This record gives sequence, C-alpha cells and structure tokens, in this order.
Amino acid sequence: MNDFIEPPYQSTQAAVTHKRELNLIWLLPLCALLVTSWLIYKTLSEKGPEITITFSSADGLEIDKTKIKYLDVEIGKVSNITINKDLKTISVTAEMHKESHDYLTEKTQFWVVRPKIGLNGVSGLGTLMTGAYIAIKPENGKPEYHFTGLDIPPVLKTNAQGKKFILETNNVGSMGPGTPINFHGIPVGEVLEYELSENINKIKLTIFVNAPYEQFIRQNTRFWIDSGVDLSAGADGFKLRTGPLSALLGGGIAFRTSDDDKAENIVPENTAFQLFDNYDQSTQIIYHKTLKFVMYFEESVRGLTIGAPVLLRGIPVGKVTHINLEINAKTGAIHIPVIVEVEPERVIIVNKQQDKSKKSIEQLINRGLRAQLQTGSLLTGQLFVALDLFPNSKVEFHANDTEYQEFPTMPNPLNQIVNSAQAIMNKISKLPLETMTAEINKTLITLQDTSKTATSTLITTNDAMSSAKKVLTTLEPGSPTQYELNQLLQELTQTTNSVKQLTDYLEEHPDSLIRGKKEN
Repeated sequence: MNDFIEPPYQSTQAAVTHKRELNLIWLLPLCALLVTSWLIYKTLSEKGPEITITFSSADGLEIDKTKIKYLDVEIGKVSNITINKDLKTISVTAEMHKESHDYLTEKTQFWVVRPKIGLNGVSGLGTLMTGAYIAIKPENGKPEYHFTGLDIPPVLKTNAQGKKFILETNNVGSMGPGTPINFHGIPVGEVLEYELSENINKIKLTIFVNAPYEQFIRQNTRFWIDSGVDLSAGADGFKLRTGPLSALLGGGIAFRTSDDDKAENIVPENTAFQLFDNYDQSTQIIYHKTLKFVMYFEESVRGLTIGAPVLLRGIPVGKVTHINLEINAKTGAIHIPVIVEVEPERVIIVNKQQDKSKKSIEQLINRGLRAQLQTGSLLTGQLFVALDLFPNSKVEFHANDTEYQEFPTMPNPLNQIVNSAQAIMNKISKLPLETMTAEINKTLITLQDTSKTATSTLITTNDAMSSAKKVLTTLEPGSPTQYELNQLLQELTQTTNSVKQLTDYLEEHPDSLIRGKKEN
C-alpha cells in the first residue's frame, strides 16, 4: 500500500493594505447639523423686528396669544408683558413679521381693539370669540421700534381716500371725534378732532370726507349741526325738521351744495368753512355790508329775541342783534334800546346813481318810515320789528348814548287798544260803585212806590169815570153841562192811558230812570 506523502507546507507573507472607510453612522450628526444650520438661517432671515409698545393697561392682552393686525391680517404677536418702573404703565414686547419693517415708523399708531357699543354703532364684535388684539395704523416716516399706544382708537383707522376740511364754530356741543358727516342723509365722513382757535373765540373741527363725496365740497358749501330733530319756534310759528336716526341719538353734521356751484369750484384740502347752528341759519344769505340802528321802544318787548327778523312790508331786510335795558339815574325813566342790523343789499335800488344806502334810509325816515313791534304768531307770542311808512307821524328822539343812529318807532296799535282798555278799567275801578249801587237801589224802591201810586190813581180815575158816565145819563142831552163833562171824561181817559203806558214801560225798563229812554 502506497502511502500518500503530503508535501511540506510552505507559508508566504501576505501583503496587507490599510484603507480608511467612513462609517455611515457619522452621516446622521452631519445631516442634523446641516438641517439645524439651515433652520437657524431661515429663522433668522425670516424673523421680523422686535418692538415695544407702552400701554396704560394690559386688559385683554396675553403672551403668545394676542396678535397684532393690520387690515385684519396678522403681522405680529405679543411675546412678553412687563410692568414699567413708574408702576403706572405696562410695556408690551411684540415680535413682528419680516414684511412689517415698512410699517414701523415714528408716526405709526397702535391701540387695543375691544368690543365697544356706542351711539355711532357697534365695533370689535369679533374679539368676543378670539379675544382682544392690537391694531396698527402705519404712516410714512423715520424707522422706530419703541411706541406709545393710544388709549382711544383713532377715528380714521386706515389711509382712506378723501380730503380733510376745517369747520369753525362757537360751541362744540355733543360733537367730537367720530361724529358722522351726512350728505343728503348718507354718511360720507366723520369728525377727526377739535381744538381751540388761536384767538380762543372759536373751535376748529377737523373733518374727513371720503371719496368720491369730497368733490361736492365747493366754495358755497354750507355745513350745519344736524341734531336729528330740529324744532324751532319763531315769528313764523313752529318748524320741524328731521334727520337720520344716528344724528338723533348722537348728533351729526350735514352739508349741502347749491346747484349753481359748478364742479370747477371744488376747494382744496384743509379749506375752512363756518359751521351753522341749524339748517335755517345755513340757508340764509350772508351779506357783508350792513348798517346798524338803535330803536327805543316804550312798550314791553317780551317775545322779542336776538335774531328776530326786521321786515319792510313783510320782506326781511335785517335782524335784531342786541336788546338792552337802560334806567336813567336822575329821572328814573326806563328805556329799552334795541340794536338792529339792516342789510341794504337785500333791497334792489332802481335808478341808482351811487352807493348812498344810509342816505336813502334817512330820506325814507323823513317820509315817515317807522318801526313797530308786531306779533308774528299768536301761538308762540314771538315778536318781530316791522317797518312801514306812516306819513305825518311825529318823531320823538331819545338821549342816544349808543354809537348808532336812532331809528324812530311807533307804538303797536294793538298795544294802544290794550292800554286804552286798561285805562278805562282803571277809571271804572276808581268809581264809588258801592255808593252808586245804594243810590240805584233807592231809586228802584221809589220807582216801585211810584208804580203803586200810579196804579191806585188809575183805579180811582176809573171809578170817577164810571160815576161821571152815570151822571151823563141823568143830564139833558145837548146841554152845556153834558158837553163839558164829556170833554172831561175824554181827557181823563187819555191821562189814564198815558199813565198806564208809563207804568208798563218802567216795569219793563227800570234802568230808563238812570240812562233815559232808548231811541227806537
């Protein structure tokens, strides 16, 4: 058996090559680092500015919940709320969106929007469900990141299209920011603010009229206070004018433009207008040339008010501007000087050669032009000054201490009648009525006695006539005695009839003894 002989084993040295391999596990931290760096970059690149807003209260504000909105679009969020060192205000830190850089200027305004119910309407109802938010009104200006919030929201919350105008008045009344501006009953704007004028005699209201209604503000536009219901009592009686319901609740301002005011008369922004107290005043024509006179009335001026019209035969030519009371310290006489303002431009002068308005009025006074107080309405008792010609009337001038020319006056005929009636009543009241009544009673008693005596006389006369008739039957017919007795009987009959008539008349008219017999 052949044995298999294994050849000897020969070992060789293997060449080892060392190659570095990257472990895949290290890719995870690298990816995380890259992602984190990208997120940090994106966050920093998209992060908006951080601002602080100072408010008087944090009512309704919450960290990470309260949003900052412009036109109902979120542009930021409250990130922190702290109390300031003065212990009176709070500081709100807010993170704004990147695109809000352009909104943050020194003129930008912030305020808190909460639910509000007022006379001009309801606002902020959406915050009942979502909570309060901070609203922003951007304005052009230099960049700014620290602001003071408004306690009262601005009236004009957005950059609306329109124009601002100035209204001048003597009394602001119930008007204020937010008061509506109406044009033919349509809300077209609102009051922004008001302030005293430089001379402190007037109040200037800044109003804003929205487009396209600002084009109706022209040179002759008239503004007046619209109270909703305007009830006035004057010399012409009662007048009632109603406006929108909003004006009735909170007041308002209305304006109108004449049809003759063309479109080319549109005025620029911030033009000033007068604000009239009511509609009637706004309809009056404004005359720049006036003449003032003083009128002295000796009668009561109750019912005559400032602004009462001065009428020339029913046509308005002026108004009353002042009513005073003067007492003469020496004589004790009482005078009532009434200052009136006459507008000559209301009167059309024919054949006019030159402007001599005052001289024309003086000529009319010389012809008998006089002033009277007359009642415009028996219902209201309002008086007005009536001018008319009274030829051949006397002129009585007073000691005029005013700077104005005196205009002669005449008493009201109705007042003259009242005064005459009063004088008659005064005379009657001075009569001895009790003594006269006693004398009349005595006369009536005497009259009754006379009537009884007359009645007795008639009875006696009738008896005598009966006896005479019996005697006539015994006398010879045609004798002188019968004739004379017959004549006597006829005279007695006539006398009896006269006495009977007198008695009957006195019974029906006993006052005839005092006043005499009435004419038929």
